[in-house]
Amino acid sequence: MTVRAISQIGERGVWQRRAACRGPESVLFFAPTLPEARPERESREERAKAICRECPVQRECLDYAVRIREAHGIWGGLNETERRMLWDPSAQYTETEFAETEFAEG
Repeated sequence: MTVRAISQIGERGVWQRRAACRGPESVLFFAPTLPEARPERESREERAKAICRECPVQRECLDYAVRIREAHGIWGGLNETERRMLWDPSAQYTETEFAETEFAEG
């Protein structure tokens, strides 16, 4: 295990223990293994984001996910596409991808 991995584990242990996503509703934060229809995904993600909005460590969670470029799940109240826009604002996204983000108007 690298020094970086050890420091991330130690760091994760501090704020993740206080995260509101811990427990039975943690399944909301990641897509199921089977295909998920868009309305179901949107509903699941909105429920997860509502939990994030009440979380005492939302900022730490988002900072961590952006720093390590976490590619899956809801972290700090943002999904994968929304986080990609933070770490690579020059990236080009399809209209569908952008429309699925909270950054889109409407």
